[in-house]
Amino acid sequence: MITEIDIVLSPKEASDEIFYKPLLANKLKVKDERIKAIKILRKSIDARRRNIKINLRFKIAVDEAMPASKEEDFVYQNIKNKKKIIVVGAGPAGLFAALRLIELGFCPIVLERGKSVEDRKKDLGQLHRTRKVDPESNYSFGEGGAGTFSDGKLYTRSKKRGNLKKVLNVLHYHGAQDEILFDAHPHIGTDVLPKVIVNMRKSILKAGGEVHFSSKVVDYILENEKIIGVRLQSGKIITGESVILATGHSARDVYRKLNDIGVDIEAKSFAMGVRIEHSQELIDQIQYHNPNGRGKYLPAASYSFVQQIEGRGVYSFCMCPGGVIVPAATGDHQQVVNGMSSSNRNTAFANSGMAVEIHTEDLNEYSKFGPLAGMKFQEDLEKQAFIEGGSSLKAPAQRMKDFVEGKKSESLPKTSYHPGVVSSELHKWLPSHICFRLQEGFKAFGRKSKGFLTNEAIILGVESRTSSPVRIPRDRFSFLHTKISGLFPCGEGAGYAGGIVSAAIDGEQCAEAVNRFLNPEQDN
Repeated sequence: MITEIDIVLSPKEASDEIFYKPLLANKLKVKDERIKAIKILRKSIDARRRNIKINLRFKIAVDEAMPASKEEDFVYQNIKNKKKIIVVGAGPAGLFAALRLIELGFCPIVLERGKSVEDRKKDLGQLHRTRKVDPESNYSFGEGGAGTFSDGKLYTRSKKRGNLKKVLNVLHYHGAQDEILFDAHPHIGTDVLPKVIVNMRKSILKAGGEVHFSSKVVDYILENEKIIGVRLQSGKIITGESVILATGHSARDVYRKLNDIGVDIEAKSFAMGVRIEHSQELIDQIQYHNPNGRGKYLPAASYSFVQQIEGRGVYSFCMCPGGVIVPAATGDHQQVVNGMSSSNRNTAFANSGMAVEIHTEDLNEYSKFGPLAGMKFQEDLEKQAFIEGGSSLKAPAQRMKDFVEGKKSESLPKTSYHPGVVSSELHKWLPSHICFRLQEGFKAFGRKSKGFLTNEAIILGVESRTSSPVRIPRDRFSFLHTKISGLFPCGEGAGYAGGIVSAAIDGEQCAEAVNRFLNPEQDN
């Protein structure tokens, strides 16, 4: 007999088959030895009350073997001599687009401005040793995009519709852990995700596709409002049947170039703020309603906050339990922070972005920059943060409660941010429409979770790369750029995704749109 069971267990009972197998046998009214195999289908934590519960769904084989998994075993056909499709960017949108193109019978040519995961790791090590940012190989640029070394969370607030299960299965097939298939909030971890990215590259190459690193696209070859190729910084021209533009939201030169050559782009709402860090012990105590913290059987606790303050959302973003804060600048005279966690989430710190929604009407003084107004605002604030940090990778920082009360922090708590911090009065130099809403948001979060608003927490500036301030317009059905035939704006950089999962889904959908464009007689 093969059956499925929903059951609610304590953290200890859910921690090991030794504990939950007898409970499942009792629920099924069979002896333990008759259960031949158990598979977790779904797992979530209910931490609304102090008595923490784990909600689980199991698939159980009684008196017979568990049937072979029906999860997809992806077969990527040889497409070496098929039609060439240019994919600009090797982040999640670009990689998933490339793999889907292979499934559809096209040969992807992936062009990545940064370096491979292996070389990128070396450059990040150099960044921490020398405090010098390589503008083409950093926490944002390189194989896998910003997500490679920024935690690998596989859940999002995005409402993008698509095949989430397939995205998770593709990641699992390429080496991600089993847990991503059943955890309610799946997370790969920055120690595991790079290996997954490398395996995805290997799948592309094995099928006959191409992946080129240090291949920065600097121009777009247009003929009669149709894109026929791209020009690299080296001068080389790459041609293809279509171009999927999946550059990520930090590739500001892409927006500038498109604007310069008359390709339509438009300003959009985005978000900016700070990154906040508490001790993980405190977050465990708050979220698990227990002064003793999470104990032996619960994971490092996370949180999610959102509050409307005078018509704008203030919310936590990319929360990293047991994580670290990292320098995420992509050029000189920038101070940008981001967060990441390894798969075991085992540091003493919990950090999260805290962002404020910014609408185009909030930036009237930047209107002269047209569709690049939000981007210029980002750049100016990053430059100001750089100056406030002492014109180095040190981050300007302030105790949380001091920030809310408008006081200078005479000392700062410990932080995971390796380059170091400098005490700064963020309440004086952050734009008022961001500062005020953060202050009020923090007060609201403190009321919701007693102990969260504390001077033992530290805020670092600035969290400026949460989303793209620019959208590259496309038709909602064909996914084609509204003016340039053959150009498919894709992922976060084009303004259509937010995070690994939604970017991956958008990449797949863009690949399918390419197929519809080039093979209108087919139904894919």
